[in-house]
This record gives sequence, structure tokens and C-alpha cells, in this order.
Amino acid sequence: MKCLLVFLLSLPCLALASFEEVAPGIHRWQDTCNVHVLKHEDAAVLINLGDGSVLEHLGEIGVKHVERVLLTDHHRELCQGETKLDRAVTKVAASEIEKEILENPLSFRKWHPRLGDKHSVHGASYVRPPSAPLKIDCVLADGEVFAWNGFDITCVSTPGHSPGGMSFVLKREDRTLAFTGGVMHDGAKMTNWFDTEWDYGFAKGLDALTASVQKLATLGIETAFPSQGPVIRDATRQFEAYEKKLADFRPDYIRGYPVNNLSKRGPHPATKPTKANYIVQVTPHLYMFGPEMAGKNFAILIADSGHALLLDCGLFPKLVLERIISDMKEHLGLKQIDACWISHSHGDHFTLFPALQDHGVKFWTMDTIADKCENPRFYDYPAMIGAYNAGFEKAKIDRVLKAGDVIEWEGYQLHIDWMPGQTEFGNALWLELDGKKVVFTGDNLFGDPSDPAQNGHECVNARNSAIIEEGYLVAAKYLQKLQPDIIMGAHGVLMTEPKDFIERYHDWALRAIGKYKDLLPDKDYEYGYDPYWVSAYPYRVDVANEADVSITVRNFRDTLQQHRVVLQLPPGVKAEPALLEGTVGPKSRQSFKVKLTADPALLPAGVQMVPMDITLNGKRYGQLFDFIIQAKEAANPATK
Repeated sequence: MKCLLVFLLSLPCLALASFEEVAPGIHRWQDTCNVHVLKHEDAAVLINLGDGSVLEHLGEIGVKHVERVLLTDHHRELCQGETKLDRAVTKVAASEIEKEILENPLSFRKWHPRLGDKHSVHGASYVRPPSAPLKIDCVLADGEVFAWNGFDITCVSTPGHSPGGMSFVLKREDRTLAFTGGVMHDGAKMTNWFDTEWDYGFAKGLDALTASVQKLATLGIETAFPSQGPVIRDATRQFEAYEKKLADFRPDYIRGYPVNNLSKRGPHPATKPTKANYIVQVTPHLYMFGPEMAGKNFAILIADSGHALLLDCGLFPKLVLERIISDMKEHLGLKQIDACWISHSHGDHFTLFPALQDHGVKFWTMDTIADKCENPRFYDYPAMIGAYNAGFEKAKIDRVLKAGDVIEWEGYQLHIDWMPGQTEFGNALWLELDGKKVVFTGDNLFGDPSDPAQNGHECVNARNSAIIEEGYLVAAKYLQKLQPDIIMGAHGVLMTEPKDFIERYHDWALRAIGKYKDLLPDKDYEYGYDPYWVSAYPYRVDVANEADVSITVRNFRDTLQQHRVVLQLPPGVKAEPALLEGTVGPKSRQSFKVKLTADPALLPAGVQMVPMDITLNGKRYGQLFDFIIQAKEAANPATK
């Protein structure tokens, strides 16, 4: 209690919110975002709305009514106060792309996510719309100019921070000013990373953002007013510096190997062909797919007894599996596949689960991965097994392993270790085999160790729960210590003589951390990188009956953190408690249990969203993150 009192006394005193005139005729109000007010006599146009508290104070600057709200993008914290507007008086405008997201928000929250879901990273949505539809009265087009009481406003399409992001440029007393949403934070930095992460490491969002920054840099903007953070002075110079930062960042963000050539490579010189279809030999007891099956998941260790251990198995037809099992029995001495070890939580590594069960195969993986296989819909992560539409929605793990376990199997010692990287939820298996130390590493690194231009990292994706210090850097240090002779990556990637490759991998991880720290505005950059620093488990909660959900708050700082999290519940749902207040110790996380009850008569069928309105150490972040609930599935499959 004494420590808490000292901490609370040390917090800065928070002044009551007030308007600041940031340019002639332009006032700024700060709550969950910067709300900018263009004022003429007693009328106003707002750029973004925040939590709507600005509406209660407009009289302080002589405004009696708001004619328009212009939204730079769809993000909840910019428009979560929409219900406070008098829609008979105030029109809301946004771009065509943002209109779709704002008016149909629940179509971007799936009970049964799939890889190809719109605006998602392999099924994990990257859009953060309000929980209920927000009607857009006016659609704004790129290049459109409209005048309002002496303000000539030009709409400029600036996607990147959001799929349909828009900036508003105006001339005022011979000055060019712009309202730029989340395109850039003061200091030539990103507003956050997770809103620009649109695909699986191919830089679609980053490239869109870079193009938008280039566009703004040509407009001669003197001052920019962003949706978050301080006013951006000398904006053109900052846009130019930001563009250079993004260009410098891109080579370390995209994959550290030629991904487009992965499926075109020929036979690895260390392998030998076998009489079994598609199968090549790596060492006397170790086999993998040859180049005809590049990109598929299959490696197998066959002991002298004929018993075998599979290392991942997925992304090819059951008929191919049946044929190669038959071939291996005929030509390679296979008698029985005892188990299939799963390297990490992504479903493409066990899409053959039912077919292997038919052969009596058991499934092994580490404890931190098992629940992702058994209850994938409980998580808001990419590439869960259900997203693959593989004919099953979850996989029961027969043997749950722990980091540090050593398994005696057919005369071999199989070592199991936690190995994050591409995702937090991965493990490595290594053994001494045929005179070599061989380690199976899943998707953590790929490439050709003999090519000095490659550093091997697989895609950076924050939605994999993949903070680099806790992921790729851990993996690199693990491999440095292990010193393997052979690295067996998933998807048929064999890496021999990897010592220098591992060093390049390690150096890349350190460099990438430095670049994210430079790009993001918080000195604890993880708050702008990680989309899960307040999260819910399960992410998808069935409230047909009373249900429990665990809300986890993470503290990346080295000091005590105070939080206030308010659950924004749909009609017909109650939470006990609905308000979470407390502290989390330095560099730690804490979970809080919430009990949900729903009245089926008041809760519509289908998915409903529960945003979490967050305040940390007195700073209001707004409804950054969410989870979803459902009492009864909707009849229309498109809404699932």
C-alpha cells in the first residue's frame, strides 16, 4: 500500500482539458485523440471526434453547432464518441474505404476466421472499427476541394496508417496546413506499428504509408496537425526525414531471404534422392521433401527399428501422404510413425492431423503451443488451424511437453526447448543424429547460409505475439549457444554449415530492434508495436451461458504502471467487474477475471464487439483493443 501511495503521488497532476488555439481559427481539444475545431462565428467543422467530450465544451469558444465531422480514418479512438452527435445537424464524412469499415464494423470480426478475410493478416483483423455501425453521410474523394466559411479544404488520400486514410490540406493566411491523421507523429515517427501491418511480411501497409508520406512532402506543408501527439512544426522537413527513415527500415522489415525463390530452388547438395516419391535423404536416418514439394511441411526421422517421428506435416493432400507412407514402408524401412511433433502454433504445420490420426500417429508439442492447437478460436492470432479450412477446427495434443524436456525415443535423446521468433509460441527439437547436431526450428529462419546477403529471418509480424527482444533475438542467442551442424527449417528448408548465418541473424535482430525504437514515439516502443498489451482470453467468448474472460494488462516500463480499463459492453450484456483499475509491476503482466452474463432476448444473434477503453498512468488511449462475444451464430454465413 505504501509503494502504491508513493507511485500515485509521483504521477504528474493532470490539468483539466481545455482548448488550445493552434492556428488562427483552429482549436485543438485532446482526449482519446487530437480533435481539431475549425471555427467560424458560432459554427464548427471537427477533424475527428475522439470520445465526444469536445461537444460538451464547444460553448467555451463560442461554438453552438457542429456542421461536419471529417474523419481521417476509422480507428475507434478517433470516433468513439459518435453517439453524442446530433446527427440531424451534424454530417460525418470519410473516404470510401473507411466508410465500408465504419458502416459494417462487425463484418471485420469473424467467429470463424479464414486466411483470406478482408483487411486481415491470415485471419487476424488489422482494422479497429467502432463496435456499432457509424453512418457516413458524405464520401470524400482524393483531390476533392470544398469550401467552408473561408476555409478551402483539399482531401488528400493518404493510406498506410489505415486502408483508406485521408488528410485534409488547407490554406490559411498564406500558410499551408494539414490535418494528417496517423500518417506521422511529431519527430518524424510512426503513430504506431500495428495499424500499418497489413500482410505477412510483404510490406503492403508500409509501402502505402511511404507513398503517402512522399505525397505530403511535395505539398509544401508548413504545419501538420496529427491525430495523436504534438503539433508537427516544419512539417515538410519532417516528412522528408520520415520518408528516408521508412526507406531505410524496409530492407530489415521484409524477409531476410529471397522468399519468391523458395519454391524454385533445386535439390540441396547435401541431400540424396530415394526411391520414395518426393522424399530425399539428409542423413542416414533423416528424410525430407525434395524440391518438387517445396514449401510443404514434412520431415521424418526413421530409426533402425522402423519406428518414425514426423517433424511437422501439412499443406499437401491426404493422397500424397498415403503414397509416401507406402513408399517409405517399401523402400526406407518404415514400419510405424509414432508421433508428429508440431513446431509452432500455425495451422499449416498440421493440416494432415486427421489423416495421421488414422495411422495411429500421436501429436506432441510444447505446453505454450498446445492450447493454440486445441482452442484456436480463443486467440486473435494469424494462421490458426481453423483459418485453413482444412476440414477440422482444432487438434488434440496427445503429449504436452515442457521447455527443457529430454525424451528418450528409439535410442535417441530428443531435446525440447522454447524457441520463439516468427511467433512467441514455438519450440525447437534437437538431437545428435548420424554424427551431427541437428535442430528443427519451424519457421524461425529460412535461407541459404552460403549467401552472405541473407540473414534468414522469417517475416516480422506483431500479431504473432512477436516482440523481437522476446522472439527473434532469443532464437538467435539460442542458436549461438547450441551451435548446430544442421538447421532443419520447416517448409522444406535445409540449412547446413550455419555458423556465420546465425551471426547475421543475431545482428539483424539487434538492428531491427534499434529501428523500431527509432521509429516509434514512446521510449518503451512496445506500446506502439504490440497489438496485445491489453488482451482478452478467450478472444471469442461464447455467452450463451455465463462465461469467464481474463483481461491481461502488460507493463513494458521499468516502473510501476497504473491502469484503468473500461469494457464497452453491447446491450443485453453485463460484466462483473466492467471496470478494471489497479497497478502492474515493472516489466510484468497481470490478468483479471471478468464474469459475463447475457440476456439472449436483448443480444442480437451473431458476433458483437467489446472494445476496451484504456487509460495508463493518466494518459487516455481510448478503445484501442477489443474482444468479441456471441450467444447464437448469425444465420448469414457472411457475418461469421
